[in-house]
Amino acid sequence: MKKEIIKNKTFALSFNPKQVVKRLLSSLPDRAQDVIVGRFGFNPEGKEMTLEAIGKKYGITRERVRQIENYAINHIRKADTYEKESNVFDELKNTINKMGGVISEDDLLNHLGKDILTRKYIHFLLVVGDDFNKIKEDIEFKHRWHVDGNLSDKIHDAIKKLYSKLGDDDIIPESEIISSFLEHLKEVSDEYKQDEILTRWLSISKNISKNPLGEWGKTKSSNIKTKGVRDYAYLILRKHGSPIHFREVAKLISEVFNKKAHVATTHNEIIKDPRFVLVGRGLYALKEWGYSTGIVRDVILEIIKKNGPLNKEKILEKVMKERYVKANTVMVNLQNPKYFKKNKQGLYTTL
Repeated sequence: MKKEIIKNKTFALSFNPKQVVKRLLSSLPDRAQDVIVGRFGFNPEGKEMTLEAIGKKYGITRERVRQIENYAINHIRKADTYEKESNVFDELKNTINKMGGVISEDDLLNHLGKDILTRKYIHFLLVVGDDFNKIKEDIEFKHRWHVDGNLSDKIHDAIKKLYSKLGDDDIIPESEIISSFLEHLKEVSDEYKQDEILTRWLSISKNISKNPLGEWGKTKSSNIKTKGVRDYAYLILRKHGSPIHFREVAKLISEVFNKKAHVATTHNEIIKDPRFVLVGRGLYALKEWGYSTGIVRDVILEIIKKNGPLNKEKILEKVMKERYVKANTVMVNLQNPKYFKKNKQGLYTTL
């Protein structure tokens, strides 16, 4: 398998979904046609009508509308017009297979339909077609379609196993999560083991998703489901890999995420978030990089507490790894008799 991520392919259908649906509906009585048109949203706005709304229109119960809808779909499947459109359903099945055989409903319709109405017609063809099976969304997965039940079971099982291995705050590059995913898909045919298909399978999960930088993890994590300036700032610093001024953070949030970030707002949000540590004048680092919180004095206290009495050179060396400050700032703090003193060996210790 190639390491680089393959760009999405275009899946164009050779037929006109609207015309196919029109031919399929032609075998229905007028009222049954109207019910299907209303229920599936075959109007310029793509707006679907409820059972109640159609029932009021005809003066019948919602249950009677449901019966007419079911009758219409079953009638179409048995009609000669359905048989005549077999090439259409075969093409649609082959297309779904090329896309991975299992795919979320939104992903499928967005790939195949250039506008909302076209997507409505394609959805109807999926409902009517004998080869297409829909699994409704649940707490773990989105609405999805498949043409192979056995493959579908394997994918669902693999996604659950992958999720169980993820830490709550893991941020994983796409290439790595694909490799991990493959470990649980050993019984799946190699023809499906393409990056594009594997990420498409992952996207049916509600519990695993990717952040705006294309990194994967648990959906509930703020590292993945970014909610505001703080989360965007965290991702910016993490990507940058070293301390950065809050003005630059605000600028990069706007450039990378296309989110308007005011400098003052960005600074205020970073200050309040324990994930960030002020390490210099306006410079922020991530606490997870090993930086200590607090002012320079607090850093010195922590260093002496951890290492015992030290000379000024060692203290300067260790403080400079924690803070972007002048050496004189460190020395001024060491001269504060309320906190520090020299022992008989001339080493600095705390009171």
